Amino acid sequence: MAVKIGVSAVQGAFAEHCTMLCRIGALPVEIKELSDLDGGIDGLILPGGESTAQGRLLRESGLFDRLKVMIEQGLPVYGTCAGMILLAKEIENDDRRHFAVMDITVRRNAYGRQLGSFMAYGMFAGRGPIPMPFIRAPHISRAGDGVEVLSEENGAATAARQNNMLVTAFHPEVTDNPAVHLYFLKMVRRCAEK
Repeated sequence: MAVKIGVSAVQGAFAEHCTMLCRIGALPVEIKELSDLDGGIDGLILPGGESTAQGRLLRESGLFDRLKVMIEQGLPVYGTCAGMILLAKEIENDDRRHFAVMDITVRRNAYGRQLGSFMAYGMFAGRGPIPMPFIRAPHISRAGDGVEVLSEENGAATAARQNNMLVTAFHPEVTDNPAVHLYFLKMVRRCAEK
């Protein structure tokens, strides 16, 4: 039976995540409203996009509180770029907080605005090098106890894991390399076995 991964589809690059999930044999479920959770999900992806808009739309749709509880209760979650900002306990250059469940501090637009976007190749969780597209990307400026840094770019942490939470500052969903999504799928399967 295919693993069901909910992909927040209120804003951002959710379609690319859905395509990658299909490629690796998972079943993506677009999450736009509360009823989309009725069939249950095994994991959740918070895509890149605009974190402020996503936070607002998740609250307006009624999804925010339900998803926060699910994450706090151990639902595996993967946040890319804006998704990383949504999960972070602290945002260095913004006083807003969203889910605030992962013990990291992130710096929004750490590499500049859209024109500062770039492609790098680096190691992720001991695998690689893999392509890492940075698009108006944040980075992790502080990782708390229990946070494992999984990749770095120019000395800054760009991917990390804490318990059931995985984040990347880069966008693996827009590449042909499934390494990060396969890593997340393994997290999901391990949680399901517990």
